[in-house]
Amino acid sequence: MSGLLGTNVITQIGILVHDIEKVSQAYADFFGVAKPQVIVTDVWEKAQTEVNGSPSEARAKLAFFDMGSLQLELIEPDEHPSTWRSYLNEHGEGPHHIAFVIEGMKEKITLLESKGFPLQQKGEYTGGRYAYMDTFKELKVLVELLENDKA
Repeated sequence: MSGLLGTNVITQIGILVHDIEKVSQAYADFFGVAKPQVIVTDVWEKAQTEVNGSPSEARAKLAFFDMGSLQLELIEPDEHPSTWRSYLNEHGEGPHHIAFVIEGMKEKITLLESKGFPLQQKGEYTGGRYAYMDTFKELKVLVELLENDKA
C-alpha cells in the first residue's frame, strides 16, 4: 500500500455541531436508528490534549453512529482552545475531519509534517491515541490519525 498513511480506508467522518443532543436526534430520526449516548472526552490528566504544541483543557461531547464500514462522529466542543473550537468558530457547523486507523503514530506525524501538514492537536483515549493533521489547504478537511493499542 502506497500513500502517506499506508491505508486509504476512511474509518470515520467527524462533524462539528453547536447542539449535540439536537443534531444526534436528527441523525437518529433520519436514519431510523437509536440515538447514541453522548459521551464527554477525558479530563486533561488522562487525555493529555495538546493544541498547536501547548497543553489544553479542551473537552468535547461526542456521539457516534456506526454506519456499516464508516463511523459518523458528532462533536460539540467546549470553549477551551482546540481544533474543534477554532474550526467551528471559523467554518461553522459541518465536516471537520476524515479519520484513518494507522500504525506508528510518531512516524506518521513526522512524515506528514515533513510534507507540509502540521500537527494541530493530539491526545490519548482509552485504548489508543489520536492526532489531527492540518491538511485543510490541500484536502479541504482535516485528517485524523487513530492508533489503537494492540490487545
